[in-house]
Amino acid sequence: MKPITSISSRTVVMPSTNIDTDQIIPGRFLTTTTKEGLGQQLFADWRYDANGTPRADFILNQPEAQGCRILVAGRNVGCGSSREHAPWALLDYGFQAVISTEIADIFRNNSLKNGLLPIVVDAATHAWLIANPGAEVHIDLQTATLTLPGQAPVAFPIDAFARYCLMNGVDELGFLLSKNEAIEAYEKRRVA
Repeated sequence: MKPITSISSRTVVMPSTNIDTDQIIPGRFLTTTTKEGLGQQLFADWRYDANGTPRADFILNQPEAQGCRILVAGRNVGCGSSREHAPWALLDYGFQAVISTEIADIFRNNSLKNGLLPIVVDAATHAWLIANPGAEVHIDLQTATLTLPGQAPVAFPIDAFARYCLMNGVDELGFLLSKNEAIEAYEKRRVA
């Protein structure tokens, strides 16, 4: 995982509610065990027609979406199945954060474990983001705040351990492996 301390980016807005993991990455693309290339299938059924041609009216196919690293979604994003491929596809596309008023628990946990920052904000902040697509916003993970243009920072909740892992670019296994020396020393003392 790449460490995240802050993200400054324009936003892509998808105001639909209940965006489930099958919409994020359709089940037919789950046969892979690698993360590479999943960004091409991100929102495949919305992004492409039956012939695989990009739909001009879909936001990710529009020029203003290119290079954006923050996705603003409607309420209850990531609901549905527990597929880890959903955050993989978002990350492979280039997103680093997803913002909503409600993020499904399993999707949130899978995101945090894979380096995608899920941010839950209040209704007023969310409404502003929905009404201002493409706004340049700043996320500071150290202070757990989101700053909108010309406004005071807005705090968002994040588990301290998840924040530590994101900021240091380690997953749970990487964290445990970093403590190997201390674990071995404890085991030696315990056996003695």
